[in-house]
Amino acid sequence: MRRFAIGAIAAILLAAGALAVLDRADPPDLSRARRASVVVLDRDHTILRAFLAEAGVWRLPTSVSDVDPRYLTLLRAYEDRRFDEHWGVDPRAVLRAAWQWGVTGHIVSGASTLTMQAARLLEPREHRSIGAKLHQMARALQIEERLDKKAILGLYLTLAPFGGNLEGVRAASLAYFGKEPRHLTLGEAALLVALPQSPERLRPDRHPEAARAARGKVLNRLLEHGDLSAAEVEEALAEPLPTARRPFPFQAPHLAQHLASAAAPGAVVETPIDRTVQTALEALARREQARFDDGADLAVVVVENRSRAVRAYLGSADFFGAHGQIDLARARRSPGSALKPFIYGLAFDDRVVHPESLIDDEPMRFGDYAPRDFDRQFEGTVSVRHALQQSLNVPAVALLDRVGPVRFIGDLRAAGATISMRRLVGTPTLPVALGGLGISLADMTMLYASLPNGGEAEPLALTAEPPGAKVRLMGVASAWYLTDILKGSPLPPGFAQGQGLERTRAIAFKTGTSYGFRDAWSVGYSADYTVGVWVGRADGSPRPGHYGRNTAAPILFKVFDLLPPDQGRFPPAPTEVLSVESNGELPAGLRHFRHDRTLPQRPGTVAPPHILFPPEGAVVEWRPGDGEHGGLPLKAEGGAKPLSWVVNGTPITKTTLTGMGFWQPDGEGFVRIAVVDAQGRSAQVRVRVVSDR
Repeated sequence: MRRFAIGAIAAILLAAGALAVLDRADPPDLSRARRASVVVLDRDHTILRAFLAEAGVWRLPTSVSDVDPRYLTLLRAYEDRRFDEHWGVDPRAVLRAAWQWGVTGHIVSGASTLTMQAARLLEPREHRSIGAKLHQMARALQIEERLDKKAILGLYLTLAPFGGNLEGVRAASLAYFGKEPRHLTLGEAALLVALPQSPERLRPDRHPEAARAARGKVLNRLLEHGDLSAAEVEEALAEPLPTARRPFPFQAPHLAQHLASAAAPGAVVETPIDRTVQTALEALARREQARFDDGADLAVVVVENRSRAVRAYLGSADFFGAHGQIDLARARRSPGSALKPFIYGLAFDDRVVHPESLIDDEPMRFGDYAPRDFDRQFEGTVSVRHALQQSLNVPAVALLDRVGPVRFIGDLRAAGATISMRRLVGTPTLPVALGGLGISLADMTMLYASLPNGGEAEPLALTAEPPGAKVRLMGVASAWYLTDILKGSPLPPGFAQGQGLERTRAIAFKTGTSYGFRDAWSVGYSADYTVGVWVGRADGSPRPGHYGRNTAAPILFKVFDLLPPDQGRFPPAPTEVLSVESNGELPAGLRHFRHDRTLPQRPGTVAPPHILFPPEGAVVEWRPGDGEHGGLPLKAEGGAKPLSWVVNGTPITKTTLTGMGFWQPDGEGFVRIAVVDAQGRSAQVRVRVVSDR
């Protein structure tokens, strides 16, 4: 007897060891549940947009907390009453199924637990046999060893089939009832419990009578077991069945697509989008686009100032239109005059001008560049405040000439904006003041959001993750000056204030129109929100007569009307602000900004710059350490001093008083070298650098 006991124990231990080895050698593959749809959520964790998973199925990640507890109660009662007690296989159910098979000669019940069904869903098999059932049992035991009961239910809730390309109870609830499964009625829950039994045969949109009978079977069985009352069952049976599949949520589609493209399968991406604002914005965009008779489109970005959270995002008015899938909020377009405030802000930082300084708006040449105002007229001597509010061109170019276009673009890039230049080498010149560059609406809105935040720029928060580091674009006083000026910008047609009338919120804003009326911009901010609007054609073709003030600005104010009331106000003037009541109270050096006439600016007085070395097409041999200043010498003649050198879009800091530059190559290859003079004129060459080693 003792030998038998020892042998039995040894056999059990050996079997257990063998099972443990097999378990480690062939663990269950749980990856199918992870290869689910990417889901993008709003700030309240409601779906904005979901994306198809592998093989074109809707497979939305679902956990126990996502589902109405009543559905879970029905599911356990109908499918696996002892789910919380067994270890993946229910011995009583197995014995019952074996007895029924022996008596009838065919399978009456499969004895499948929810864990076994999850195992089958993880590894779908085309045939059902005793061997397949044993495999499911083994897998169920392995799954139970690794996961708790809630996680196992999550597998079933995510993978169960519901007809067509619907997998998981969340996808089925959205498709059949248009709502999340946490809000199911009793009749809806009963239908979703029944559907996985035979998903195609019981589809309510194709076989309503079969679906109705299956729902009734679930309800009546629970009535028999005392889980439901007769009144509850009667009420649930009276509920109508869905007659068609509903579309899945589809809001902020461009933003969702952008975020999903960087997400792993099955990822749940949380955004700060406010569904109420987003819904209202999309409706407004459809109405506004309907007014355009030339195929124009629009894009809008709404940002909460303090957090930089994007509360609404519109890439186009109609995602399914001719060009609707182009995200126009991220497309780089010419901003026209929309960047002028930042030129003034840097000039304020440099103490070059003050809002009450006088500045000349008169015919002026900057080398071979002679800007004119939008109306082709000049206003003479005006205040800096008036020049910016009226978007006069010559004063903006004159200030940029003093600030420096290379520095200006460099500061915008350092703040996080992606700037594209039309010139091949990307050398900033004076025309950038009037839109000679490319920038996206999203980046433009990000830059403007720095102004109500005291001049500190910060990346927009598109997800729940922290947006990133702050960068000071300009001083607090300069940002305040700009707000004080832009609050007085002329309102668009139809929005003028009557005497004694005030708008509910103060809005500082600026408009812009690109060359040829291709792009109409308006970007503005209140104490709590910043809004950017772009209007134009996706293909960039002209729209004569449509400019920022009459096309984009009215939409800007309508968007602000959709937003919650501001909780704060623009801050008072900081201590750094120089407060004066008139120009005469300014220090003498700030009373009148005059472009430096000592520099030769009139045409013909100084030839444009010309690169002497290296010449165009040259092959330059280079060895580290060559050159008197530790770099490849760059020589030019002509041009108004000082000269600035740029290599492959990067400014060179090593220059001499005579304008010679020195550049340290970092390897072999082709490079673009450009020189820009003080009047914005430039020259460029393309050379090849090789090592003489």
